[in-house]
Amino acid sequence: MVLLVLSTFPDADTAASVVRVLVGEKLAACGNILPGVRSIYPWKGTIEDAPEVAVLIKTEAALYAKLEKRLAKLHPYEVPEIVAWEPGAVAKPYAAWVASAASAD
Repeated sequence: MVLLVLSTFPDADTAASVVRVLVGEKLAACGNILPGVRSIYPWKGTIEDAPEVAVLIKTEAALYAKLEKRLAKLHPYEVPEIVAWEPGAVAKPYAAWVASAASAD
């Protein structure tokens, strides 16, 4: 089953290096780097307003625990955003590709 995982990073280069590791280790089939995100959030007593890039990672649900652990280790943030959800529908050919590209073998 395909799982979508959202994370944000301080810049595109950092995001790309992390996604390359996840794809190379077959924990993810793909990661889309989406620039132009502006995040506003409370952090350590102040309201932050920071430019970021979002990454949408596609993986298999069975790999989520390993992916989450590895992503947290690679991530530069003290508390990285790692949010996963199951899509309501996925085209069968795409789901098959994700399953073949992200595998635990």
